[in-house]
Amino acid sequence: MIIKKRGLLEPLTIFLRRRFSLHLVKSDEIEVVSSILNNSVFVRDKLWILIFAIIIASIGLNVNSTAVVIGAMLISPLMGPIMGIGLGIGTNDFELVKKGGRNLLVATIIGIATSTLYFYITPLHDAQSELLARTTPSIWDVFIAFAGGLAGIIAVTSREKGNVIPGVAIATALMPPLCTAGYGIAMGNWYFFLGAIYLYFINSLFICISTYLIVRFLNFNKKRFADRNTEKRVSKYILILVLITIIPSIYLAYGIVEKSIFENNAQKFVKENFAFQNTQVINKNFKYSSELKEIDLLLIGVELTDSTIKRIEKKLKNYKLLGTKLKIRQGLNAKQEIDFSQIKASIMEDVFKRDTVKIDSLKPNKLQRVLPDVSSELNILFPLINTFSLNNVIVNRLDSTKKDTITLFTAEVQKKMLSKEKVRLEKWIKVRVKNESVRVILQSK
Repeated sequence: MIIKKRGLLEPLTIFLRRRFSLHLVKSDEIEVVSSILNNSVFVRDKLWILIFAIIIASIGLNVNSTAVVIGAMLISPLMGPIMGIGLGIGTNDFELVKKGGRNLLVATIIGIATSTLYFYITPLHDAQSELLARTTPSIWDVFIAFAGGLAGIIAVTSREKGNVIPGVAIATALMPPLCTAGYGIAMGNWYFFLGAIYLYFINSLFICISTYLIVRFLNFNKKRFADRNTEKRVSKYILILVLITIIPSIYLAYGIVEKSIFENNAQKFVKENFAFQNTQVINKNFKYSSELKEIDLLLIGVELTDSTIKRIEKKLKNYKLLGTKLKIRQGLNAKQEIDFSQIKASIMEDVFKRDTVKIDSLKPNKLQRVLPDVSSELNILFPLINTFSLNNVIVNRLDSTKKDTITLFTAEVQKKMLSKEKVRLEKWIKVRVKNESVRVILQSK
């Protein structure tokens, strides 16, 4: 029986080894190390390439051009020193670790300085969606950086290089967060700076870790020392460095995972428990921290009774939201601090749309248009806005049969917005919805 079992497993083992074994396609170790070493140094040509790549990426973020940002990432040489650090850790080469770290620090400082200078002198200072996307890292950024780093080091250590490295440079996206950090400094927005640097740190760290894992898996030769005590000391330093780097990242990654899970559960909870015929959720805000977990909802329509709210609160545990505070603001109850202006803004919108045709009834190929979700961007760019709605409508002219297609933006603001700020809001909405026909209605307290 044992012989038969081995006979059945052996062909399968051979098949899997031929398909998946990295050792069979491993390139010459000296060649791999030499290649990573050359790409780790930032002098002369690589330094100028980095500077120009930073400028291109900054322009792409500034004008909200995804294609330009991708182009900058393709020519970026930032992955070199990060892989150098991972290789040094994996081979006990403390000098290579220091060299890679020093070059990465130089590249980072130059990158931030270049982007800061650009954003300081550019006449376009508004944060577009491409830039805002680099200020709030999520768990997906961790997975992308780790998987991208694995793909990158496998390509470097393989005899058949292929065209993987450009794709890895795009996927891991080291350049955009570095430019966003420069934007944060130039605009004096430390929230942007810290969020972008955090994303840059995550990408760099997990590319380094993935490089280390593949180097160890492929059994690269470790550096030996004449003095055994020196070797132990260097190994200890490298281990301490790895732990100092990894432990905070695990904590940060854990926080990102917890927040993502909380927000997903909260979204599901609201969707499944607040689907009432005469009551609608017009604004929702999820707050997550070690001290507070809160779901803040603003409702209009028929007020929910206390018994209904308590019944819904009891369902929080079914969505793994035990300990979460459910804050519901509805009606005109002053104790719940509902803004009467929000109700007035909704009425104004209804009045304006009274003589319009719903966009759903129009021809899909011409007039139906999917509008982007701009809530997170509005929250950062225009903090005075409390609630808003964004819709495509058709306006019927009473003096003719002509119909105009416009995008209607209505919002309730904390206080009256300055004229220039309203103009900036209108211009920004036109860019985001890609429609010049925009009407803005603001209602202040």
